[in-house]
Amino acid sequence: MKKRGVLCEEEKEVKKRKLLEQIGDGHLPYLSSKDDTFYDLWGSCYSKLTLLQAKHVPVDLHHTVQNAFLSLLRNGCLFQDLVRLKGKDIITPVSRILIGRPGYTYKYLKTRLFAVPWINDELNTQYSTRNLLETYKAFSDLNDFLYSQTVNELQKLGKIHKDNFFQHSEYKEQIKSDQRPSTSNYENVKLHSMESFNVTLINYMDPQNMSFLKEEPYFGMGKMAVSWHHDENLVEQSTVAVYNYSYQESSNDVNGEDEDPTRWHVGLKIAWDIETPGLLMPLSSGDCYLMLDDLNKTHQHCVIAGCQPRFSSTHRVAESSTGTLQYIKSQCNSALQNLHMNPDTGAADLKNLEPNVLGQTEEIHNEVEFEWLRQFWFQGKRYNKCTTFWKEAMTELEIHWKQMETMTSLVLKAIENENLTVDEKCNILKNILPPLVERQDLRHDWRERQKEKMCNGLPGSKL
Repeated sequence: MKKRGVLCEEEKEVKKRKLLEQIGDGHLPYLSSKDDTFYDLWGSCYSKLTLLQAKHVPVDLHHTVQNAFLSLLRNGCLFQDLVRLKGKDIITPVSRILIGRPGYTYKYLKTRLFAVPWINDELNTQYSTRNLLETYKAFSDLNDFLYSQTVNELQKLGKIHKDNFFQHSEYKEQIKSDQRPSTSNYENVKLHSMESFNVTLINYMDPQNMSFLKEEPYFGMGKMAVSWHHDENLVEQSTVAVYNYSYQESSNDVNGEDEDPTRWHVGLKIAWDIETPGLLMPLSSGDCYLMLDDLNKTHQHCVIAGCQPRFSSTHRVAESSTGTLQYIKSQCNSALQNLHMNPDTGAADLKNLEPNVLGQTEEIHNEVEFEWLRQFWFQGKRYNKCTTFWKEAMTELEIHWKQMETMTSLVLKAIENENLTVDEKCNILKNILPPLVERQDLRHDWRERQKEKMCNGLPGSKL
């Protein structure tokens, strides 16, 4: 699987400055649903954006998902993230939690989020309350539903051949007649050529507590709760599906005019394009929208704040080649193959001093420390109130890390050994010095981050 191409921060800033210079003091044009040509623009330039109105979502699913959102809020399971942007730590105004396949993670803005597992009958995962267990199951059910809708919409775009699309004959007939799949059996949908969503990032935004929101700079669309961006670290050309819930709404709010400024909107634009008007799509509570195929790559999107608190569940196919617990445990096991423990004395020794093997071990040593352990403990014990899954996993990874610390000491002792020739010592050093220097630098960086005022509310690092 390939990661989406993402511009580095410097390139993004250059493009942003150039775009603002071209705009000058004015704004670029955009269309909202009150404009006569809104749907023409949507169909011609934003055709891979699909809106699924709330009335097309099963009522029982609305009920369970919306209760699940409120359950996360009541149980204190939504957290602001400390992210790295332009070399600085920033606390996100949006509170989040990642839910998904057991052992999956999602990394954005140099911060790794660890997915609270949604329900898996084969997984012996402990949740703090029965209520939370039902909460996570609700998002698993929503994931199945949104996946089925994505399958249907991609087929309409001609992205997948209908004969290979579904295993369930009932769905084939409904597709041929251009009907929506029966929502009562959406869990039966099976798609061969598109991977299902493996995580959902739950977001909570309360505009009453976000008085510092910035104005949208290019079109003058309003206050931005989330600025212009591409979702990062996703599988190439994978769809992002979003469920929107604005709570404490009256029935008048839900069915109000599209241009009502109190409503939440999603804005879209073609990336770094000043010729094509932007699109501002209103969202009612319970609406879902799909950014199909490569839309997230070719376009950018933002969220324009309404007046009421809003939840969203953003389902995605996270790039997982190096982002799962199974992967990092496999890496650790590979590194520890070179460690021999005497069963009688407990003494440790290295099986061989092959320079390439030693260098790879030190690289894995860095990976488990900086991509996993420090990322996890830097965010504190917040996951403990949600599940015991990651605490148990990190305990195991810490044991592996300590063993690799021992291996580093053994390598350095071996270099001091007079039995090795000068060439052998040089070859070993050539392979291990780069990761050792990197480790020293990264440990310094993490210690400095821990000292910053921004981190005062976070528990101290264990490493």
